[in-house]
Amino acid sequence: MIKRINWKYAFGEILIVIIGITIAFSLNKCAENTRDQNRKKAYIKNLRNDIQTDTSMLITNLDSLNSYQKIASDISRIIRDSTIDNRAIIKKVFAISALIEFIPQDVTYQTLINSGDLTIFDDIELKSAIQKHYSTDMQKVIKAYTRQEIINREYLGKYYIYNSDFDKIRQNEFPFDDIHLLKRIVQSLNGAYAIQIQASKKAIEQSEALLEILNNEL
Repeated sequence: MIKRINWKYAFGEILIVIIGITIAFSLNKCAENTRDQNRKKAYIKNLRNDIQTDTSMLITNLDSLNSYQKIASDISRIIRDSTIDNRAIIKKVFAISALIEFIPQDVTYQTLINSGDLTIFDDIELKSAIQKHYSTDMQKVIKAYTRQEIINREYLGKYYIYNSDFDKIRQNEFPFDDIHLLKRIVQSLNGAYAIQIQASKKAIEQSEALLEILNNEL
């Protein structure tokens, strides 16, 4: 005797299975979205902290750059003035020998890129703003700061080696030869400071604008 299939019952069983799978899939998707949102918020907080650190560093650097620029202008003005005490000129030259550095805090951004987690930023404008900040805006600042580094290393540093005798300082004598060359180097540094100041101010404005966007996402 052939057993008849209860199609109504079978259809009900299949429907229950489909509904169960759909609910499970929806719950998994919901949990995944929640994890993505939590991870996104964590990234935004870290990005915000990094940018705030960079902004504080740039503000501090601006004070130093303005001071260095004034010193460089003073050197160019008084370096050949015989009425000025040599020690005052020497002190000013040494004062601008130190580098003013800026290294962006980009660990969070690099983690976003390397892990592929940038895809969780579904807002195109936000994603573009973050990418522009690190790939364009910060690179311009780094380029401006590199200019000063090159002048210090390739010109001022070599000038100290080949055109200076620091033993003369003990004898209260002027230690620098080729004053024309020193003046040109100082003038070049003065120009580099101006570029750094402009780049730093612009970067601070751009960073504050991005911070506002990030704050609105939290």
